[in-house]
Amino acid sequence: MMPNAKVKLLIVDDEASLRTSLSLIFTTFGHSVRSAEDGFSALAELRNEVPDILLSDLNMPGMSGFELLSVVRRRFPAIRVIAMSGAFSGDSVPLGVAADVFYEKGSNPGTLLEAVRAMAQMERSSIQHPNTSAPIWIPKNGHDPTGEEYVMVACPQCMRTFPQGLGGDVRPIREVDCAHCSSLIQYAIVQPADTPSQQTLQRKPAARAPAPAGLPNLAACE
Repeated sequence: MMPNAKVKLLIVDDEASLRTSLSLIFTTFGHSVRSAEDGFSALAELRNEVPDILLSDLNMPGMSGFELLSVVRRRFPAIRVIAMSGAFSGDSVPLGVAADVFYEKGSNPGTLLEAVRAMAQMERSSIQHPNTSAPIWIPKNGHDPTGEEYVMVACPQCMRTFPQGLGGDVRPIREVDCAHCSSLIQYAIVQPADTPSQQTLQRKPAARAPAPAGLPNLAACE
């Protein structure tokens, strides 16, 4: 690859101001940029053209980034993925999120630029995903007639759905056998955007370095 390889980027975020800021930054560095406001719009963009790198927020209305990245990992495994959120701190990919890199919103945008630069040097065939079988992310459906919380699980194998009671299971990644074909399904619950995650509560806030000269402070776009 060329030392300053350019890539095709798809930016997914429900905040128009952040999409505009990121698009400006990456086009300034010569990359080709498209954007989408949520997971459904992103999938439509993917049908038109597959990007080299997908940069997606996690908490969005409609189809969340958790759900979107799970679909992308299954259908487009060669796409390099950067997840971003203000609900998690640090630079570790949150548990169960099908991404190669995590960017904390509001932190130094130079780290995001460096992640894209490093990914631009990589051949698609060299991308290795240690967790290709990413869990499916699904929202809670409410309560059944007995008052128990439940979700509707869609089996990735037979494509049929069935209800699954949550009971007292608090594991972040859960497992269940499909009620129709008995395939083992891993799933996680999409948390509301305003609900602190366990990882947020367990991690200390990361120190935020100043933005490189000439780059906008993305903290104002959270």
